[in-house]
Amino acid sequence: MELSDALKMRILNLISERNINVSKLSTLAGISRSTLSKFLSGKRKYIRIQIIEYICEALDIKLTDFFNDSIFDDIYVDDNSERDSQKRKNTAK
Repeated sequence: MELSDALKMRILNLISERNINVSKLSTLAGISRSTLSKFLSGKRKYIRIQIIEYICEALDIKLTDFFNDSIFDDIYVDDNSERDSQKRKNTAK
């Protein structure tokens, strides 16, 4: 599973556990509902760690608690293709 998918699932699980919705979480965390919705719907692939921190603060959990979940046991980060693509663009200039 990709890291972004694991992050989405973890956020959705936390929302469900606390019986709140995306709008309520975005308000509590002080982040744009559109940013959170786009990430959770897959329209946006990446989310900054700072936003995860805001979510943790809003849910009164530590960042370590957020990542201390079995959902993160078998993840991989697939950023090589983007990095390689960017290197090729920079080399071509």
